[in-house]
Amino acid sequence: MDKKFELAIIIGSVRQNRFGPVVARWFLQQVEAYGGFHASVIDLAETPLPLVLPPEPPAMATTDARPAEMASVSKTLAAADAFVIVTPEYNRSFPASLKSLIDWHYSEWRAKPIGFVSYSGGSSGGLRAVEQLRLIFAELHAVTVRDSVSFARYWKEFDEEGRLMDPDDAKETASAMLVQLGWWGDALREARTHWAYPSP
Repeated sequence: MDKKFELAIIIGSVRQNRFGPVVARWFLQQVEAYGGFHASVIDLAETPLPLVLPPEPPAMATTDARPAEMASVSKTLAAADAFVIVTPEYNRSFPASLKSLIDWHYSEWRAKPIGFVSYSGGSSGGLRAVEQLRLIFAELHAVTVRDSVSFARYWKEFDEEGRLMDPDDAKETASAMLVQLGWWGDALREARTHWAYPSP
């Protein structure tokens, strides 16, 4: 990477006593150790996400129909060169809070890379949620990177201080994902700088 670029880490769970912040803190440590990124954290439990959407979807709206209280998160998404979604798996899918954030935005995702860190209480490690998110982001013209980090039966993976008890494999996978995000982030930022992405 020629210079640091903006990485937005999105914590998708809004459930009480959620584990998402623990996973996000661990991943943020990997980002800081890797270098090359300026990371911002968007916690959807602290983000206004109105249930009622505007009459026109964001891709078609001629004016900004988002409420004023969403301005900060929308600005962070727009400024980001890449994203990492931290998501649990609920009922074989991802949380409704994530879908709400996605649906309130459109151009903010376009022509940018996205990685995933997932977790679940079962054996899937949240990968079923990730596979569904890949389909959604493809529709929004985003590029999802191949490698992702997942934690199955997460309560067995982390100690009471939020530290991974056997961190080597997860660190290696996180590093591989960050390399891919860096490559795509550079390539797509360069492309966006010189050519406007085709309108839908």
